[in-house]
This record gives sequence, C-alpha cells and structure tokens, in this order.
Amino acid sequence: MLLWFGLVFGLGWVLYFFVSLPMRREERARLFLDVVETGLPRGQSLEHTVVSASGAGDRALGARFHLLAAHLESGLSLGAALEKVPHFLPPPLRTMLSIGVETSCLPKILIAGRRQLRDGVAQVWKAQHFLALMALIATPVWLFVFWALVIFVFPKFQAIGQEMGAGSWPLLQWLLENAGLLIALQVILFGGFYLCVALYVGGARLTSWLNRLGAGLGDRLAFAFSWQRQRILRNFSGTLAALLDAGLPEARALTLAADGTANRVFRKRADAVGAELARGVRLADAVQRIDATGEFRWRLANASQGPQGFWTALAGWHEALDARAFQQEQILAQLVTTALVFVNGFMVGGVAIAVFQLFLSIINAGLLW
Repeated sequence: MLLWFGLVFGLGWVLYFFVSLPMRREERARLFLDVVETGLPRGQSLEHTVVSASGAGDRALGARFHLLAAHLESGLSLGAALEKVPHFLPPPLRTMLSIGVETSCLPKILIAGRRQLRDGVAQVWKAQHFLALMALIATPVWLFVFWALVIFVFPKFQAIGQEMGAGSWPLLQWLLENAGLLIALQVILFGGFYLCVALYVGGARLTSWLNRLGAGLGDRLAFAFSWQRQRILRNFSGTLAALLDAGLPEARALTLAADGTANRVFRKRADAVGAELARGVRLADAVQRIDATGEFRWRLANASQGPQGFWTALAGWHEALDARAFQQEQILAQLVTTALVFVNGFMVGGVAIAVFQLFLSIINAGLLW
C-alpha cells in the first residue's frame, strides 16, 4: 500500500509540475514586475530597486532573482544582467524591459508586459486537453498493441480460419494489407501531439534551442500558429504605442518594438516596414506588411488622428487581440482532441469488428463440421 501510495503521489506531483509550468513562469515574472513597480513612485532606478529587494533575503523571489541582483550590483546594466540570467523572464518581456529603461517609458511598458503574462491561463486550459489525451488516447502503448495484433495475432487467426474453411474477412484483410499505412498515420498524429506537449513544457528554452539548431526554426514554428501571431502583434503594437507617445521617431520606435517581440520572423516584416518608411510612406500605410488583414493599419491611422494618444486609442484593440488568441488556441485544442478521439475510436472499432467477424466465421465453420 505504501508503495502504491508513493507511486500515485509521485505521478501526481510530476503532472502538477509540468502542467503548472507556464503559470509558475509567469508568476515569477509577475513578482519581478511587482518589485520593479514599488520603486517607481519613489523615483528609484530599476537596478537599485532590484538590488534592495534582493538584500531583504526573501526566498519567494527565487534564486534567479538574487542572481540577477548580483549581476546588477556588479555594475552591469539591466539588459546585460538579464542576458546573464536568460531563463528568468520570457524573452519578449526581457527585451521590453530593456527598451522601457532605455526610452524612459517604463510605466507603460510594465502594463504591456503584464498583459502578456495572462497567456499562461490559455496554455493551462490547453494542457487539460493534453493531459486527458495522454491518459486515455494518445499513449504509445496503443501503437505497440496494434503492431502486435497485425503482425502476430491476426495472421494466426487468419491461418486457423483458412484451415477450417471459414471463408474470407474483407475488413481483416484490409487491416492486414494497410497495416503499415495505419501505423504510420498514428505515428504522425501522436508525433504531432507530443511535439505540442514538448513545446508546452519546454517554453522559451526549447524555442531558443530550436533557433540555434535550425537558424530561427523555433521562431518560425511559433509564428506558424495563428494565436501566437495575434499575441506577437499585441506585444508589438503595445510597445510601439508606448514609444510613439514617448516622442521617439517612427523608425526608431518601429525597430525597438519589433525587437521587443523576440521573434525573427516578425523582425523581418518590421524591416520591410522600415524600408517603406525610408521611402516616405506613412507608418499607418507601411504596417500593411505586418498585418495583411488591414485592421492594424486602420487602427493605427485612427489612433494617429485622435487626441488621446496611441496607447489609449489602441488599448481596446490589444484586449481584442488577447481574447482572439485565447479563442483560437482553445478551438484548436478542441479540434485536436476530437480528431484523436475519432481516430482512436475508428481504429479500436475496426479491430473489434474484424476480430468478431473472424470468430463468428470460425464458430460457424465449426458447427458445420
């Protein structure tokens, strides 16, 4: 009983550890932003605030926070210190903070950073579907069972039925003839599913590994998902609005905002926008290269004509992008769940029908004897 209790407890802890990873990453970043904001009303620099908080010795801040404070205390700038502790904050937030300190618009950058820290909720909702699939459907054991059936079991049953003159079984014959194709299909489906699980668990660290492995492979993979594009556009637009309100030139604000996304694919699109600006095209027209739908162009053009500034004018659109990304991510999770359930049910049902057809044919042949 103690052994089983230990196994169940250990499995539960492992599941909790991996499922809660996005929330714990974002909670660490949110706590850091809370510490930074405490020093702003008193006019303290970000570096001084972090070093002072680390001196209190609070363990809740985590080892990476104290390591960051040690680098700041040694004289490094915020950007250089964050580079020394790369997995302390998400890459977009890390770059946005450096931009906020450089351009003296840190308060609005902190608000934009907090907005992206809500993405973990959507990821945990998606993880619930992953967990159910891993426990009930998308298990590698099924691949082994199906392979053993079509390679060892079904041929034996077929040979017995032929010896008894039980006739033919079209469904069983079809399964045997297309066994390789069916196994390959399951490997592709399960491989894609476990790739999503790996991206969920690995987070920014896995993305950086993929970038080094394939010259931006991780960024291209992230940009391929529509909800990730929505969030990247949200981060870019929020940073751009803050920088434009701070009075930076459009070209400079565009470059810094694109760097704040920490995505190479988006940076290339922003470079194309910068080239349009250099030719004299208006910013509202040039951003068409970033968002082909034209919505960003329309929003930016209206914001440039309003008296309240870019940040206030675009705030509602940023919320809409956030909600749209959440909706798209959950829709895909539901579709993947439904598709794998359907494929699994089709395979199990086909195997069951083929086996019962074989058994009935053998029983009928035995009765005729």
